[in-house]
Amino acid sequence: MTLGKGQMLRLSLALALGGFGIGSGEFVIMGLMNRVATDLQVAVPDVGYAISSYALGVVVGAPLISAFAARVPRRALLISLMLVFAAGNMASALASDFWTFVFLRFLAGLPHGAYFGVAALVAAAAVPYHMRARAVARVMSGLTIAIVVGAPLATWAGNLFGWEVAFLGVGIIALLTALLVWLWVPWQAPDPNASPARELSALVKQRVLFTLGVASIGFGGMFAVFSYVMPTLTEQAGMAERWGPLVLMIFGIGTIVGNFAGARAADGNLLRAIVLILIWCALVQAGFFMAADYVVAGVVFVGLVGTSMALGPALQTRLMDVAEDAQTMAASMNHAAFNMANALGAWLAGITIKSGAEWSTTGLVGAALAIGGLLIFLAGRALEQHETAGSPIPTGENRFVE
Repeated sequence: MTLGKGQMLRLSLALALGGFGIGSGEFVIMGLMNRVATDLQVAVPDVGYAISSYALGVVVGAPLISAFAARVPRRALLISLMLVFAAGNMASALASDFWTFVFLRFLAGLPHGAYFGVAALVAAAAVPYHMRARAVARVMSGLTIAIVVGAPLATWAGNLFGWEVAFLGVGIIALLTALLVWLWVPWQAPDPNASPARELSALVKQRVLFTLGVASIGFGGMFAVFSYVMPTLTEQAGMAERWGPLVLMIFGIGTIVGNFAGARAADGNLLRAIVLILIWCALVQAGFFMAADYVVAGVVFVGLVGTSMALGPALQTRLMDVAEDAQTMAASMNHAAFNMANALGAWLAGITIKSGAEWSTTGLVGAALAIGGLLIFLAGRALEQHETAGSPIPTGENRFVE
């Protein structure tokens, strides 16, 4: 059902606010590691367990929630997910010891993938077919704006008033999102044929798996660079540490631009857009390797690396095309794949640096991952074309011949 402009605006604002809260909660801990470590009496590197625990929650929660909530109406599911997310963050602020905090970060991560997946499906269903990717991008804009505004603001508040305040604030945003979803997102009847088995079938569909492979590998390049962007520019280019917030803001602006530019390209020609975006990712990440000796050039390329976010709405839309009747599972797993890309990119870049390579080599790691994602996508397309040999494949729209 296509909504009017006013209804679509309210729906987009409600869903994007949830993304803003999730993004703020996910990234704020990186700026509060020292405060958390001091208050919970652990070493600063140990706080990384809390970050990993949240990511694990995303990976575990996406398939489980998508399967067992298959028959839950989408509006009700979105509200429930935001309430769980609110509870997880507010409880995190009340944690009395470190390992309780780590466990609560796992719980807070459980709704992450399912929320974005279901929100993307709701937004896409409310617009004409040829505008789906832009609808998805509006939902994901909350996540990108969180990088520019939400996480820095929460970090500032957490450092000034205590890290607990940051997580309480995220919980309040989640509660507000639940209210706005109830008020502004139309009710949709659940699919009477939905079942856990049908949703789990997405995990054995060849085209879904190839698309998730592209997300897990191809998106890793952005995180390979971003995870080490500050030591790269301070140690190698000689940038003063006081410019760090500006660098992160430029990266965040890049993600916003990439998100909407990638969506527009995907609505024009989805398959071509994915190929071009992966090539672009490889080029700008390799460009960062060459620019990182110079402060201004390095910062410019940080913003360009941020535009790699263009891959997000394109892959989310691709999953809608190939998931058949397991839409919720496929859409939710996309964000689990993004978290796997985050872990993979940071891990490979870290190994490269520890081996003695210069900091900027993270750009080459990123470019290699983007090329890897492109090869996975091309391999998947080749298999599809082999299977559909003799059947015409549309070239002017996003559909596939089944």
